[in-house]
Amino acid sequence: MTSIDNTRNISLEEMDKQSLLHPYTSIVDHLDQGPVVITKGHGARVTDNQGRDYLDAMGGLWCVNIGYGRQEMVDAITAQAEKIAYYHLFFSMANEPAIRLADKVLQLVPNHMSKVFFCNSGSEANDTQVKIAWYYNNLRGKPEKKKIISRKLGYHGVTAVAASMTGLPRNHQSFNLPLDGFLHVSPPHHYWYAKNEETEIEFSKRLAEELDALIQREGPDTVAAFIAEPVMGAGGVITPPEGYFLEIQKVLKKHDVLFIADEVICGFGRLGTMFGTDLYQLEPDMMSIAKGLTSAYVPMSAAIISEKVWNVLKSGSPDTGPFAHGYTYGGHPLAAAAGLKTIEIMERENLVDKAHKIGGYFQRKLRAKFANHPLVGEVRGVGLIAGIELVANKAEKIPFEPSVQIGPQVTQLLLDEGLINRAIMNTIAFSPPLVVTESDIDEMLERCSRALEKLTDKLVHEGMWKAA
Repeated sequence: MTSIDNTRNISLEEMDKQSLLHPYTSIVDHLDQGPVVITKGHGARVTDNQGRDYLDAMGGLWCVNIGYGRQEMVDAITAQAEKIAYYHLFFSMANEPAIRLADKVLQLVPNHMSKVFFCNSGSEANDTQVKIAWYYNNLRGKPEKKKIISRKLGYHGVTAVAASMTGLPRNHQSFNLPLDGFLHVSPPHHYWYAKNEETEIEFSKRLAEELDALIQREGPDTVAAFIAEPVMGAGGVITPPEGYFLEIQKVLKKHDVLFIADEVICGFGRLGTMFGTDLYQLEPDMMSIAKGLTSAYVPMSAAIISEKVWNVLKSGSPDTGPFAHGYTYGGHPLAAAAGLKTIEIMERENLVDKAHKIGGYFQRKLRAKFANHPLVGEVRGVGLIAGIELVANKAEKIPFEPSVQIGPQVTQLLLDEGLINRAIMNTIAFSPPLVVTESDIDEMLERCSRALEKLTDKLVHEGMWKAA
């Protein structure tokens, strides 16, 4: 039954349509259909206000790593609120949870990382990294070294600067983005972007050459940083081809360009390692973290800088004065308490190791079930993140036209099966909580299979697809 607000005699669904502007949502479709109102959750499952249960194959938005309904998270946040619910980090002020969380984070990241700057979202963390990169080069006497390079299909957030780094047209159109000084190179998507019979290693070298050529064309003295996700999430779950980051990092070092590793999705166990940096042997100068840091129980993110960057900031401080950047809620004690408890749970329950093991099961089962499906061009992923690429013609690798609206169609069919996924263009994305079980995965894939069969029948019936 629809929930009614007794004070206004109106359903929650109708109140939503009258009051909320939803992110990444078709305005006209939402006004027609209304929201799915999620009211509770436990583990990898959530329930809406109609009493319907769903398997959440996305972990919210790639973020609820320890699962829903953790009472000890509630207790940790409550305990901190009873001590002091808020204090900031400006002007040398501090709070104990923020100090302890920064210290703990530095124990988990590569040992050449030096300082943690707390923010509230992945977008803010990446915005901060850009400002630090600019500040760093100003202090080095290289004020022209400001341009930022990212990748097409990359996702780094939605603030003006973060969206400029994001390489998705939808984030640029209608917003007068990207801003000047933000450049994009080809994505490491071997399935769609490799030449005929080009190996992964050959493809990786070509992309590194493209990056090198761009830097030289722009002028190395004008390029500040390159930002990349270890595995590209919102661009379609794109795993790097063999040798990619090895070749890319050679180019960055050659031209004195900072490397920002965007670990917002990949961090805290998602890939079966603590960070994507660990899996792909990256040596970033800066790291952005969010999502899994608190498992989204409270908003929090951080920009982490290396000793190399920190030493420049420290040496320049006497001349420049205070580091004039910060957020009112950065390092919020409730969020920091949530972060400390999240990491404690992950370590106590060996969730990174479990994600590696259950991730292996997930990847094997996913490929066995869908790799030969007539609508599936590629199944890709690592650990507990994956994507199923849907194609109009499997043999000739022809994608569906945008007009077919494959994404919205399959999203609704999956939802009808009680499965929450995210359709990214023509890709079905998976990012379940790290606490997911083998039986959860089996059920998840069965529901997905039923949805794909219904999609196949629908496309055939509408004359939009036929078997090769």
